[in-house]
Amino acid sequence: MPLPYHTTVQYGDLVLLMGKDRRSFIRIVTAGQRFECHFGFIEFDELVGTPYGAQVPTQIGHKLFVLVPNLDDVITNLKREGQIIFPKDLGYIALKLGIRPGISVIEAGTGSGALTSMLALLVGEEGHVYSYERRPRMQTRAQSNIRRLGLEHRVTFHEHDIADGFIERDAHALFLDVREPWLYLDHAREALRGGGFFGAIVPTINQVIQLAESLYSGPWFMLAIEELIRREYKTIPERIRPDDQMVGHTGFLIFARAVDRADDADYRGGDAEPDEDETE
Repeated sequence: MPLPYHTTVQYGDLVLLMGKDRRSFIRIVTAGQRFECHFGFIEFDELVGTPYGAQVPTQIGHKLFVLVPNLDDVITNLKREGQIIFPKDLGYIALKLGIRPGISVIEAGTGSGALTSMLALLVGEEGHVYSYERRPRMQTRAQSNIRRLGLEHRVTFHEHDIADGFIERDAHALFLDVREPWLYLDHAREALRGGGFFGAIVPTINQVIQLAESLYSGPWFMLAIEELIRREYKTIPERIRPDDQMVGHTGFLIFARAVDRADDADYRGGDAEPDEDETE
């Protein structure tokens, strides 16, 4: 059941329900069932035909907005077995990997399927996502989340250890969300087409250093190491200010391009400028 495009609620829609306290709930509108929360309940049969954007009352009079969820809403509310890649990183990963309709992309470390969902939405009907996970329970969860979005036909799930390599070849992009990504760089290069996009996410500087060293010494170019920081603000007009809490770190993002190295030159790209202490 893909995200709805129509203007009124229909059976099978994935809807976002939100009350005045801004707590959000995503549900599938199913005949004969009801939505329940701390504000009461709403019969789904009575919700069908309601215009999106309207407020609907629970049986005790509390009103909830009924909205079409965006992918950010869906990913935030995913049923998960562990930590997911945060939405602030997902969009940037898709941008840096050149994700667009019609391409093939590989990911390893499916987890609960947050990145899988984003990739499957963006590659369109002509593209495809190949997702590798060696933990059966995690892959089952991800498959359920993808089915919830109606995108399962765009994804092939492999229960497979990438230490044995990737099945696909000539992929446009490949992303690793695994503990030791440097161990799989040879396999990644074999799976990518020339000039293909490589990316990875790791939580610690130690992992960044080891991965960067391996990329510098292999068939890769245009290495980039980045971290995205997101800061939310309170939205009450009389006192707009930064929120009291902030997620200070989610992960380091590393990107590179797959190339053929013709010699042993130092391919540092944007890092070619000397440090200050090297100019003295």
